[in-house]
Amino acid sequence: MDAGPLVALLDSSDQWHRWSAGTLGALGDVRLATTETALAEACHLLGFSRSAVLTVVHMVQAGVLVPFPTLSEDAGRIGVLLQKYPQMDLGDATLVVLSERIPRARLINVDRKDFSVYRRADGTAVPSVMPPK
Repeated sequence: MDAGPLVALLDSSDQWHRWSAGTLGALGDVRLATTETALAEACHLLGFSRSAVLTVVHMVQAGVLVPFPTLSEDAGRIGVLLQKYPQMDLGDATLVVLSERIPRARLINVDRKDFSVYRRADGTAVPSVMPPK
């Protein structure tokens, strides 16, 4: 899970709030993999709301969100991605790496423009769940 859908879920004024709530609600009780970097980005974006940030922490504590440490374990690969894609931020790079680790997983994100360009090490696109065009 990328930061965008998480922020949208917790911020009712976000343009993707309804899509995110509906998509995540349809998944039911599943564990959502993400990266520590993506969670930090989401918390930064939610910084205006202490209760939203605490909700993120509670979701991790409850096992709903499962953050994987990718930067410390895959810094070389992340560096390659950041050099290859100048528009890529660190959070996106960690999510591409996570998708390489869990190849059957689908990334929930709202960033069609960038994630339609990014490729895994094997040349395949990151399987994603995104809002309709």
